Amino acid sequence: MAGMPPATLEVSDTVVQCLVRDQRPGLGDRPLARVANGWDNATFRLGDDLAVRLPRRAEAVPLILHEQQYLPDIARRSPVAVPVPVHTGRPTSDFPWPWSIVRWVPGAAAADVRPADRGPAAEGLADFLLSLHVPAENGVPVNPFRGVPLADRDAAVLERLGDRERYSQAAALGAVWAQACAAKAWAGPAMMLHGDLHPGNILLADDGSLAGVIDFGDVGAGDPAVDLAVGWLMFDAGARRRFTDAFGPAVDGDTWMRARGWALVLSTAMVSNSDDNPRMFAVGEFGVRQVLAG
Repeated sequence: MAGMPPATLEVSDTVVQCLVRDQRPGLGDRPLARVANGWDNATFRLGDDLAVRLPRRAEAVPLILHEQQYLPDIARRSPVAVPVPVHTGRPTSDFPWPWSIVRWVPGAAAADVRPADRGPAAEGLADFLLSLHVPAENGVPVNPFRGVPLADRDAAVLERLGDRERYSQAAALGAVWAQACAAKAWAGPAMMLHGDLHPGNILLADDGSLAGVIDFGDVGAGDPAVDLAVGWLMFDAGARRRFTDAFGPAVDGDTWMRARGWALVLSTAMVSNSDDNPRMFAVGEFGVRQVLAG
């Protein structure tokens, strides 16, 4: 069984309350509630408009620091809300790592909305990505698993597709993968990336339009195709056409081919590693179906 990595440190509500009271005493009396326990971070809602975000394993500590460093500039460019930090928390004897208080971004996670109802977000998500994808400054981290040349992910994808119980259409998926790997490599400057853009990190308003984007732990620099893969993870064929059309000449055909390949990378990662997370397993299964659809 393949699932979420175990926490190095499970943080309690009491510890989080103490961290807030000690470092931001003006916020210490706000109600606190755990709202998410992800692969890398635990998130607690703090009152109505803030959240506390803490690493749950040692590998995630640099990710919190990256969010603190790069989200303010992303927020200035973004047409929708993102969880910009308002406090950078210091380690203590009770919690040995940096942590953040961020703006709470309201909305319904697209992963919890029927795919047929996500279409109104297509143009807004394209606008967000157009604002995000600017040339990265020197020093922006390169994630070895995201935004790199597709060939770097070849062994992992082929290993997953070897599990014929999970992937009954492995031959067809392998053909898509080969086509994506044959596309021209990204030749432009390394671009700013979200790095983990999928329906669990996309928030929708009541009318289905884009309300916000969250979880920037994988923010980095590289090939923007990794973020454009969200077209297959998020939308059915009709909405995906609107999403791709919204970029116009800003994205070329080879980049869209690589994006479909990245959608295969990401959706198979979810299918193969979410035995304990039905929500993300469903996102992965939908993505695999959309990759096959074209």
